[in-house]
Amino acid sequence: MENPLTPEVLADPVALTRVLVDIESVSLDEKAIADCVEEVLRAVPHLTTFRHGNTVMARTDLGRDSRVVLAGHLDTVPLNNNFPSTMRGDLMYGCGTSDMKSGVAYALHLAVTLPEPKYDVTYFFYEAEEIESKYNGLFLVAEAYPEWLQADFALLLEPTHGIVEAGCQGTMRAVVTTTGVRAHSARSWHGVNAIHAAGEVLRRLSGYEARRVTLDGCDYREGMNAVRVGGGVAGNVVPDHCEIEVNYRFAPDRTPAEAEAHLREVFAGFELRVTDSAAGAAPGLDAAPAKEFVAAVGTTPIGKLGWTDVARFAAMGIPALNFGPGDPNLAHHPDEHVEISKIRDGAATLHRWLTPA
Repeated sequence: MENPLTPEVLADPVALTRVLVDIESVSLDEKAIADCVEEVLRAVPHLTTFRHGNTVMARTDLGRDSRVVLAGHLDTVPLNNNFPSTMRGDLMYGCGTSDMKSGVAYALHLAVTLPEPKYDVTYFFYEAEEIESKYNGLFLVAEAYPEWLQADFALLLEPTHGIVEAGCQGTMRAVVTTTGVRAHSARSWHGVNAIHAAGEVLRRLSGYEARRVTLDGCDYREGMNAVRVGGGVAGNVVPDHCEIEVNYRFAPDRTPAEAEAHLREVFAGFELRVTDSAAGAAPGLDAAPAKEFVAAVGTTPIGKLGWTDVARFAAMGIPALNFGPGDPNLAHHPDEHVEISKIRDGAATLHRWLTPA
């Protein structure tokens, strides 16, 4: 197949976004788009390019005093009658337009068109962000080639609707279990209904008052919710087991250990098993490149309500921010779209930030 990422397309972030959207790349099926990106980057003389799986990394080596990372994931959620892309006025519709091929277009456009940026730049185009962490391209690179990730600052091109979202929440999933005694439903008084016992768990959740935390001027609102309930044996049996899956989004001032301790406090008296957790990330606004980037954007940063891969960089001591043209509220939506004006404005901001004075 002829590579659709032509020089004319690479020169225009809007055209580039549309071409990227029209290369199907649902999680674990990113080979075609990674092949196209790799071919383009290997032809650029000012970049050194490597590939690990379906993650492509390219970097400048100009001897600058600082190195920054621009990173975007190549995968999307499954298609939902929103492929290929369509245009309606100032809006581009299609799977991945917002989350996050418009952000990927920023990085690829700059990688090709900006040979001598103010900082040395590492560009990451990585696989499998939308599914389990064990498949995530940045996670796999961190295990195999951690030196690739080293930098003074990282920018994740996640959808933020053109504003800077600092840090991110941590996330934890846990299963709260209630137990009872089985009995025939015709003689239910001989048993103890585990599903009924789950009512107390749900009551605690419905009455839960979430913390609001301000860090470096950025507000983070926590949340704790039941996301799945399972129990029951048969239509005529009093159940002896019920599980309530809880998702806790916690502010980045809490470690996963502190988040788990809080969950156990909330559900004291019940069996609780943590099934998944990921630390949050502090705002990361103190690094000099971060300050210069925020100044280039010209708006006040806000806290990121959600988890992103900025946390992977924060865990390595690398401050990181989120910035992209897409609206995060449209991510994974069948009506997903991005504003053309946001793509152009954001591309101009990044170019201004990375161009030497």
